[in-house]
Amino acid sequence: MADGPGVVERYVRLGLALGRHLDGLVDAYYGPEAWRAEAEQGPPVPLPALVADGARLVADVDGGADPEVEGRRRAWLRAQAVGLHTVARGLGGEDVPYLDEVELSYGVRPAPVPEDALAAAHRRLDAVLPGSGDVRERMVAWREAHVVPAERLEGLVRDLADDLRERTDRAFGLPEGEEVEWVLETDKPWSGFNYYLGGLRSRVAINIDLPVPSLSLPHLVAHEAYPGHHTEHCRKEVGLVRGRDQVEEAIFLVGTPQCLLAEGLADLALESLVGTDHEAVVAPHLASAGVCFDAEVAAQVREALSTVGAARGNVALMLHADGRPPEEAVAWAERWLLLPTPRAEKQVRFISDPTWRAYIFCYTEGVELCRRFAAGDPARFERLLSEQLLPADLVAPAA
Repeated sequence: MADGPGVVERYVRLGLALGRHLDGLVDAYYGPEAWRAEAEQGPPVPLPALVADGARLVADVDGGADPEVEGRRRAWLRAQAVGLHTVARGLGGEDVPYLDEVELSYGVRPAPVPEDALAAAHRRLDAVLPGSGDVRERMVAWREAHVVPAERLEGLVRDLADDLRERTDRAFGLPEGEEVEWVLETDKPWSGFNYYLGGLRSRVAINIDLPVPSLSLPHLVAHEAYPGHHTEHCRKEVGLVRGRDQVEEAIFLVGTPQCLLAEGLADLALESLVGTDHEAVVAPHLASAGVCFDAEVAAQVREALSTVGAARGNVALMLHADGRPPEEAVAWAERWLLLPTPRAEKQVRFISDPTWRAYIFCYTEGVELCRRFAAGDPARFERLLSEQLLPADLVAPAA
């Protein structure tokens, strides 16, 4: 093996260096503090040098430069390095075609949801939503009727989190000393965010720019904490970073397949923990807080909305593959995603952000890959929480 840092250290340092050029690229880091301190010293490394570093890293992983990084770990690290190299190329001004960008970054090549499929979903919603008339207007009104009053939001979040934490510990196990701090934030493009701090601690923020619906709050709590992002980070910190010295897991980088797996399992978290009838499980919490929630209708609406939710990727394709203007994307989201204008604008804002422009497919593609892989088996969902897996692993035969 050649002198100098190994491929794992080079990968982590490349991610930290690129993070100087794109805010939010480094989603979490709890690796060697000296590496972070060195990355933050002086001016940022010029992007052409980082593009070249990324290309060399991919080539060296391919060439087996580090004999300690082999098998699945080597495949995982290569896919991560390809993602970082793609990010560097784009930041450096190279015109990477959008579908290539998504595939190189996240390991999937998406296709739009046909409008015929969306029209069929609208018809299903027409049959289950209360009232009559325009489906979008009824969907907006029904969602707004289920808003959690601001003064009850924090208490309800903690109540749901306590329940889901106990269930997660029983089902999958949580390491001793893990902890989540819940905070409310504004002026963000996302609805919720897990800031993993290392040491088994997370700060989870819920965005209150727009009212939070009771329909999505249990999913949000499960997604960000139990058994979603926080649980995955804790399990991998203990099992991979501490247990196997796989320091590459101590950095979480946007623009890599790591994100697709994380968002996919987090979107599947509530279903994997309490089953497909999760509305009935969370309804008592909402009722005790005096929050409007019709479990039976909510379940029917959720099922009909699954196709609609997958079409969030259509908005990204309109903006970045087809070059359509943002106002056209907002109008499309209003019509086909059945969103009120403020929520459609926030959706387009998220997808237009330089950090998150391709990220939407981590949700729309990731959850279906994770659902097919887990197939309702808690043991297979636990593998998602604990192992280094790639999108390609989720479509391979069961192992």
